[in-house]
Amino acid sequence: MASIDYKGELEELIDIVVGEGGSDIHLSVGSHPMIRVSGSLIPLLKKPILDADDALGFAKALLTKEQAEAFLKAKEVDFSYAYKNGVRFRGNGFFQRGGISIALRHIQNAIRTFKELNLPPILETFAARPQGFFLCVGPVGQGKSTTLAAMIDLINTTQAAHIVTIEDPIEYIYEPKRSLIDQREVRVDTADFHTALHSAFRQDVDVIMVGEMRSAETISTAVTAAETGHLVLSTLHTNTAAQTIDRIIDSFPGGQQDQIRVQLAGSLLGVFSQRLIPRIAGGLVPTYELLINNNAVANLIRERRTHELNTVIETGTEHGMIEMNRSISELVHRGEISIENAFAYSTNPKGLKRLL
Repeated sequence: MASIDYKGELEELIDIVVGEGGSDIHLSVGSHPMIRVSGSLIPLLKKPILDADDALGFAKALLTKEQAEAFLKAKEVDFSYAYKNGVRFRGNGFFQRGGISIALRHIQNAIRTFKELNLPPILETFAARPQGFFLCVGPVGQGKSTTLAAMIDLINTTQAAHIVTIEDPIEYIYEPKRSLIDQREVRVDTADFHTALHSAFRQDVDVIMVGEMRSAETISTAVTAAETGHLVLSTLHTNTAAQTIDRIIDSFPGGQQDQIRVQLAGSLLGVFSQRLIPRIAGGLVPTYELLINNNAVANLIRERRTHELNTVIETGTEHGMIEMNRSISELVHRGEISIENAFAYSTNPKGLKRLL
């Protein structure tokens, strides 16, 4: 593919992934360009296998001159890319075996509601809270950012609030409705998550959305913000609610862990864990777990008994809690997902077997 118009070739690939309803584009030395549709990777065999010059050409078509220079020096780069008609991508460039690889995630232009996303209505109650710490967790690519976007858009629609988002990179673009929304991109508008989060204390902010909790410093500042009258929304790459609490606490030195336990017990609103499972009829459907912080949960966090949180979720249905296995079993009983996928995506297959 040497001596070709990489910008034009890139646009053709974007048109393909958008036309197929795909989620990702992968460009890697030694492989055909690939797209992900409904969770499956598909090689575009009519496109030539990429060599080093091709990968560099695509990188330069996607990045600004400054970003390209930083990428070649640091070997890693996060970026966003805007195409026509409001189509946008979140991208990551990296090196593997000395060659360039690029992963592009298609960011849906329209921000969908909880109902359109097949998410539980109870999430609306967290968006209405005046302060506290709410986490959406799960592996990469499971819709966490999309869920938070629905929460932000609900607040934007129903409240006259000042919302600040801190992202790396900016994903969804919000049009102000009732709220004032400032979106800050790491390395473009601010040095890092922690700096931007700390600055938010002086910006008369009501709601803060932090794209990802990447350090103990960021977590500590976020919890403090939640304690001092702000609603803080964020994500973490963990599998379950109980694991999320442990991950947060374990990110601090031993001498600080009791303090963060007390702060978390007092400020946490809830933890929403989600997965996207292939639907029998095509596409993906979410399954989820919801931990709501009540007196029992707060006590378990303070008393180092987080291993009991799964039991609290299982028995907390009347309080609005949702068990992942129960969510999965309901999808099976409705004929939306296969039993094979149900077990593949469950974090507790033995427990799921009892429900099926």
